[in-house]
Amino acid sequence: MPVASNCEGERTYTNNMARNMLNIAKYSRTLLQRPQLRHYSEASAQFPKITTHYTIHPRDKDPRWGEVDMERFVDEADLLIVGGGPAGLSAAIRAKQLAAEKGQELRVCLVEKAAEVGGHILSGACLDPVALNELIPDWKEKEAPLNTPVTHDKFSYLTESAKLPIPIFPGWPMDNRGNYVVRLGHVVAWLGQQAEELGVEIYPGTAASEILYHEDGSVKGIATGDVGIGKDGAPKDTFARGMELHAKTTIFAEGCRGHLSKQVMARFGLNAENDPQTYGIGLKEVWEIKAENHKPGLVEHTIGWPLDRHTYGGSFLYHLNEPTPLVAVGFVVGLDYVNPYLSPFQEFQRFKTHPKVRSTFEGGSRIAYGARALNEGGFQSIPKLTFPGGCLVGCGAGFMNVPRVKGSHYAMKSGMLAAESACEAIFSGATQEKAGLEPKDYPDRIKESYVWKDLYKVRNSRPSFHTGLGLFGGVAYSGFSILVGGREPWTLHHGSPDHTRLKPAKECKPIEYPKPDGKLTFDLLSSVALTGTNHEGDQPAHLTLKDDTVPVKNNLTIYDGPEARFCPAGVYEYVANDEGGNMKLQINAQNCIHCKTCDIKDVTQNINWVVPEGGGGPAYNGM
Repeated sequence: MPVASNCEGERTYTNNMARNMLNIAKYSRTLLQRPQLRHYSEASAQFPKITTHYTIHPRDKDPRWGEVDMERFVDEADLLIVGGGPAGLSAAIRAKQLAAEKGQELRVCLVEKAAEVGGHILSGACLDPVALNELIPDWKEKEAPLNTPVTHDKFSYLTESAKLPIPIFPGWPMDNRGNYVVRLGHVVAWLGQQAEELGVEIYPGTAASEILYHEDGSVKGIATGDVGIGKDGAPKDTFARGMELHAKTTIFAEGCRGHLSKQVMARFGLNAENDPQTYGIGLKEVWEIKAENHKPGLVEHTIGWPLDRHTYGGSFLYHLNEPTPLVAVGFVVGLDYVNPYLSPFQEFQRFKTHPKVRSTFEGGSRIAYGARALNEGGFQSIPKLTFPGGCLVGCGAGFMNVPRVKGSHYAMKSGMLAAESACEAIFSGATQEKAGLEPKDYPDRIKESYVWKDLYKVRNSRPSFHTGLGLFGGVAYSGFSILVGGREPWTLHHGSPDHTRLKPAKECKPIEYPKPDGKLTFDLLSSVALTGTNHEGDQPAHLTLKDDTVPVKNNLTIYDGPEARFCPAGVYEYVANDEGGNMKLQINAQNCIHCKTCDIKDVTQNINWVVPEGGGGPAYNGM
């Protein structure tokens, strides 16, 4: 099967990672010749300890924690929201609106792991204002940062040298009339201001690390993360216990692949009747370009090159109306790709070199970079939305319309509907002292809304790309499905999860990526520097491994270390292990931009992403 195309004569990108990969190949062969390495207890030098986090190594079995006071302060709210994105803030605003309408006292608390509201938000973004119109009808008077109405749409198929236009008909998913190009982080920060004006208590820099349960098993609330733990897992002199936040109802609005949402889904079996979620990784840059290349309100999307026809993905290019001529450019790669040598970051860099694309950026300067995973499963992958004590909203529940490349308005609407259902339960006086309230009619509200209707119409578009015809079959089927309004009497399915899709390295062709020029294309570390990412250095890595031996035994030996390529931030690196005479995985947790790709794509699901200390991570400015 063909892989991403290569230009004849391109030079291999020989940075540190490339040199490491040469060593990897050598040591992978030696691993297979050492049967004693199959036994961890017999070969600890070959498999040094990597993970020190208490979720893997419990503190009650660690004598260093024997004398530490583990009591936590407890606070209580009526409604608790985990996550300060479009869904969580819309839920908070709607809840306070309802309380005011009904003359009810309602304490609403929202915790957000970013140091500032909006600091971890990354999206294209071309926003459909339908939910905002409902939530805050006078948003224009309140100066919401929606400054760029869409003026023109373009959709194209790229070959290696050509750009072939694809028509956009009124009412089709790619028709963006009436939408706005936005910097979503700024919109979210503005929503935070509106929420605080209504009396919502927002706690930025506060990472929700643990779910708390009542004796009957219902959700009681969350605990925030402890601080002052050393990299070795021991308490430091600055150790401080997190606090408990209890609530009658807890709304989880963590975004795509939220780590607490994962736990809730597993505990209550919320995925028992839906397809596995499938994901993409979206990478984005913001550029200041030459004024003559700037066309505020222009929205462009492409499919095709540099990806092969069996790899799902495409690009976006949005021209913003800002004081300086800014564009947002991004590239999405479906995480169901099969070649372990594929690097989404490098595919993005290569995309910008296309002869019909590069002219936009020549003479300009890149000012921001970031990446985030996104849901692509759509209708088939929506889980059960409620459970005793709470519910899921937004991207955490999978509300994403892939053909439209939009989910923010669904996130907002789902948060609003969840708040309405939760408030109805709370205001009814049904509160029980030792049990959480389930917003039981929230799923019915979703099914009666445009969220459900829209996602049902396009349910077969994304899975249609899994046929033998790949891209061409998917485009043809999607066009047919759109023409009939999604009324075909069948539903296609996604099949196996993304992490099962990688083929062994021996079955795939390595991809040679060109060296970055520092003007149009860039290396990974200089890109991460633009994210403003910062974590406390002396803390356990929040990228935890269930088994420290799996990366070398399995991922390196069979798949040639794919985590070094699928991570868009240089977190994972295979380096020489001098003591063991082999290679070892090095986790550069300080680089992590909280995209969640590793948690999704790791072939054995050995990586489990958990929250670092609150306030850590990227510091995006309107991404």
